[in-house]
This record gives sequence, structure tokens and C-alpha cells, in this order.
Amino acid sequence: MAISTGGPQLRTAVVTGASGGIGAATARELARAGFAVVLTARRAERLESVAKEIRAEGGTAHPYALDVTDPEAVTAFAERLERCEVLVNIAGGAFGVEEIAQADPGDWRHMYEVNVLGTLQVTQALMPKLVASGDGTVVVLSSTASFTCYEGGGGYSAAKHGAHVLAETLRLEACGQPLRVVEIAPGMVHTEEFSLNRYRGDTSRADAVYAGVPGPLVAQDVADAVAWAVSRPSHVNIDLLVMRPRAQAAQHKVHRTT
Repeated sequence: MAISTGGPQLRTAVVTGASGGIGAATARELARAGFAVVLTARRAERLESVAKEIRAEGGTAHPYALDVTDPEAVTAFAERLERCEVLVNIAGGAFGVEEIAQADPGDWRHMYEVNVLGTLQVTQALMPKLVASGDGTVVVLSSTASFTCYEGGGGYSAAKHGAHVLAETLRLEACGQPLRVVEIAPGMVHTEEFSLNRYRGDTSRADAVYAGVPGPLVAQDVADAVAWAVSRPSHVNIDLLVMRPRAQAAQHKVHRTT
């Protein structure tokens, strides 16, 4: 059965990782901007909850349970989708904080599969529809970790650097086609799950990441940036937008009040 998003009067935006955090906030914001939003992530119940919130605000939302690391599932999703003008690749994450000498290669593999290969597979699958729209946009959510290494962050930095390279290379290869490639690289963003997943459910260590930081970014800040970038006139491409909270001057330079 095809995923119908309401006909040609509504532009369609696909958001991966839309069951929570930045992905859910982005789906809500794009719906407010007038897009028919297709929300994808693995957790079907969470997706449906976000979709209900969007519909309650008068927006158009279609939840679709999808694991971006499963190539067959991604292909099947793309075949069911009638159209796509915007793809926002948010599915990702960090797992573990061990230094390289002690790091679990499985964690590194998982981060690469989700952050890089997942983004690659969804982008490949939807490229024909994005180009056929005559005005397509691909957004890749990377991180300031894409450009700055730090102790205990080797696997995440490597994966996000891979996402950065994917975006830069795609922009070169798509030059001359009706396709924009946008990369948004946030710094410290306080969401309900990112650090909790990274610290394997250790709430105290996850909370310590943001302790005393006056005004870390939140998911809505990044969602606003995504909506702004994709709503620029079609001849304007926001190649790379780096965003941090005022309290974070660099990866290792964070102002804390306590």
C-alpha cells in the first residue's frame, strides 16, 4: 500500500529518527511549516504518539516504523512513498565513552551503521524522488564532533565525520541537479535520550554532562534551524550550519555556573 501524503498541494518531508528528541521536534516544526511529514524510526508506538500531536495541531503526519540500517526495509519504504521533496537524516546517536584502548568495536560499528550507512541508504533510496520533485533538499544532521576529536569520543567523532563527508561529497556529485544538500552540525544539545544512551542508562553520568551549563541547546533549537534551512528560496543552499549554545565556545570550552 502506497504512503499517500495528501496530493500535490503539500510538499512531503521525511524525517528519520522522529520518535523523540531532535527528530520529533523537527517533524513537528516542519508540519507547522506546511509540510506533510512522514515520520520514521524503529519505535512504532512513539512515532504514533508524535504523529497524533502533529495532527492535533492541524498538521499532516504519517508514522512509518523503519530501521535505517536494514537495506531491504529502506527499499520497501521508498517504494511505498509516493513523493518526497525533503529528507532530513536525523537517526543516529553515540554509544559508549571508552577511550580507544578499551573501546568495544561493536559500539563503533553500531555508530557507523546508524550515523553513516543508515543516512546513505535512506538518501540513496529517496534520491530519485527528491530529484524528480524538481526542488529536492537533503539534510544531514552531523555534529561539532565531526570536526573536533576528544577523549572518549573517537567512535562518535569518526561516525559523524563520515556523515560530514557524505554530505560534502553528495553536494559535489549533485551539482547541476535540482537538489540541495544541507549539513547542520549542533554542539551541546540537551535531549532526553542522547547522553543516557551514550552512558548506557546511567542517569547520574548523563545528567552531569549538562550540569551547571546555562542554556544548552534543546531539540527545538535544532528543529528551528532545519526548518529555516529547508525553507530558503530554492536557489539558496545552506552548505554547513554549525550551532552551539552561547555557553559552549568549543568542544572542550564550556561555561558552567557550578
